[in-house]
Amino acid sequence: MAVVTVHQAKTQLSQLIARAEAGEEIIIARGKDPVVRLTPLLPAKVHRKPGLLKGKASIPDSFFFDPLPEEELRLWESANDDSPG
Repeated sequence: MAVVTVHQAKTQLSQLIARAEAGEEIIIARGKDPVVRLTPLLPAKVHRKPGLLKGKASIPDSFFFDPLPEEELRLWESANDDSPG
């Protein structure tokens, strides 16, 4: 953590900003009293638009509604037999 005076901050602002962007905590003090913390801003969130991929991929209804193959169904049912209860 670096502590600089207001006067130093005025003369070295570009360097202090670069140091803060690199992850260093910079405190600006008025005399001996710390008054400001210089920190980088977080990157802006990307606004997501619902439906952006609509119509670009398709999953057939059979993927959800066809019964499971017997072997996979047995595996699911045997997993339920092991549960405490």
